[in-house]
Amino acid sequence: MEPRQIVEHWVACFNQADPDAIVDCYSEDATNHQVVRDPVVGREAIREMFAREFAAAKMVCQIENIFQDGDWAILEWTDPNGLRGCGFFETKNDKIVFQRGYFNELSFLRLQGLPLPTE
Repeated sequence: MEPRQIVEHWVACFNQADPDAIVDCYSEDATNHQVVRDPVVGREAIREMFAREFAAAKMVCQIENIFQDGDWAILEWTDPNGLRGCGFFETKNDKIVFQRGYFNELSFLRLQGLPLPTE
């Protein structure tokens, strides 16, 4: 599959809110780094991260653009609440080996009605 197709499949799995479906998109030793948090390494840790996040919030990813260059795809997304972000996905052998995501965590927490971090 082309990186663009892998990311389109990832979005479909994400929108199912199924950690087992989405983790199948990743290689065994993949890294998922949402820049507001520390990197998460390995399929099981990534599955656990998505299980926690899907349990805590209703998240929907709407594709605005997907760009592709070599083994990389870049996803520009929105959600129904107006949150915007982007993700960079490196792929090999039809799996995500590295992902980095950018979004405004404070806006996400407010839109989801989740507790805000305290200083």
